[in-house]
Amino acid sequence: MSTAPVTPAASAAPGITGVFVRLKLSLLRNGLRQSSGRRAAYIASVVLVLLFAAAQLLGLIALRGSAHAGTVAVFLVAVLALGWAVMPLFFPGGDETLDPTRLVMLPLRPRSLMRALLAASLVGIGPLFTLCMALGGVISVAHGAAAAVVSVVAVPLVVLICVALARAVATANIRLLTSRKGRDLAVLSGLLIAVGAQVVNFGAQKLGSTDGGLAKLDPAADVLGWIPPASALGAVRSVSEGAYAAGLARLALAVAALFALLTVWRRSLDRLMTSPDSSTLAAAEPAKEKARRTGRGRGLLPSGRTGTVMERTLRYVWRDPKTKAAWVTSLAIGLIVPLFNALQDTGSIYFACFAAGMLGIQMYNQFGQDTSAFWMVAMTIGSTRDAYVELRGRALALLVITLPYATLVTVLTTALLGDWAALPEVLGLSFALLGAMLATGAWSSARFPYSIPQDGYKNVAPGQAGLAWMSIFGGMVAATVLCAPVLAFTIWLHASGAQSWTWLLLPLGAVYGAAVTAGGLRLAAPRVAGRLPEILAAVSKG
Repeated sequence: MSTAPVTPAASAAPGITGVFVRLKLSLLRNGLRQSSGRRAAYIASVVLVLLFAAAQLLGLIALRGSAHAGTVAVFLVAVLALGWAVMPLFFPGGDETLDPTRLVMLPLRPRSLMRALLAASLVGIGPLFTLCMALGGVISVAHGAAAAVVSVVAVPLVVLICVALARAVATANIRLLTSRKGRDLAVLSGLLIAVGAQVVNFGAQKLGSTDGGLAKLDPAADVLGWIPPASALGAVRSVSEGAYAAGLARLALAVAALFALLTVWRRSLDRLMTSPDSSTLAAAEPAKEKARRTGRGRGLLPSGRTGTVMERTLRYVWRDPKTKAAWVTSLAIGLIVPLFNALQDTGSIYFACFAAGMLGIQMYNQFGQDTSAFWMVAMTIGSTRDAYVELRGRALALLVITLPYATLVTVLTTALLGDWAALPEVLGLSFALLGAMLATGAWSSARFPYSIPQDGYKNVAPGQAGLAWMSIFGGMVAATVLCAPVLAFTIWLHASGAQSWTWLLLPLGAVYGAAVTAGGLRLAAPRVAGRLPEILAAVSKG
């Protein structure tokens, strides 16, 4: 009696999908077992997402029969697909199964691995939320038996395209995402989401304040209706309106997009499983080339310790994820607040001072940004003069960015409001505020230092929250007091009707800001030199 030989690949292929689905469930279950706090946070997020999905589903169903139901549904699906495309770039560690490099040593073929990963990707909150959005969208636009039949195909197409899109993006960029630059991108994700929310909020306000409302979005929805996966909903809408040829064409576009994404995904898996990691290639870079790249001069920075401190500070801004996130957040918010208020016709030109205030905060807790590496800096400070030069170099590095930035934001805000006569006055106030914050920031860095954890999203080590509050908010109150003379002079000029002399505030604010900064640095230097052990102990915690 003979039996047909069974190859390992043939016997393993049918069970791989089930194994990966069980693996995904095991990862979720084991993650929840790590701590009660994580379990509570996950359950709370699940409940909130389900409630939001149910509200969106009911809202889309309530739109059924509305003239703009198709526009809303198409836009929602398009935004949802965009979210699926960018979320793997921002949160690569949110799903362990997104990293196929952990599977490259297993004897699996890319096709069977794709099938298993796709099935595992359908397990989770995201696919369920997408399913609710797609289901609500087709219910709101489907009318007639033919549209109902197309809907049966359109709903799974939307979900599969979104999941395949996320997988293709994650696989193609996984080595970038696991590198330092990828971690930088993840740290900045919250900022990008916040900025995007402000843009959406501004657009919604403008849309609600103009005549026509959602009708203005109909042309854009017509274009999005031909772009997958929104084309799947566009197909249902076209069939409901009797345009069967257009409906089939849009549905064919969605199917073609799904196959194209699967092809890109498979090729990325092939390349990932057969090509060497770029980090191993970088290790073999010739020593002369490395020396050439790392031995560049400082350019326009001054010589001596001042230039060294400036270069180190600017390198932290560019390379350290936490420092970079803080700077980019301040740059973005300092620009958004005055410009958006000006665009909404509700702002004042004095909002431009917000830019100088946001960047001035970066002077606070200067030594905490160094963390435990501050001991190397502390070894070079042997006198008050050394401490003064150290603080001066850090302040000058901040001014390299803050002075042109504050000037640019003020000019843009003035241009939007058309109040050019107030430009010198606001620039002078910004320079005075910046100088005051540099002075108080240097002093609070010496008096209230605290550690900044490098892992996670915490900006204060446990037990040091009080120090952080005293450092930042106490310093900001002190900066306001230091600005009082310039503010009083500004109010007096306006109250006395001498607006033609407000241009004096520009040189006055610049000179006052420079003087206050120099005084603050000289006041803080003795404290830094005399409290080096305490500062080092504070910034090394956590």
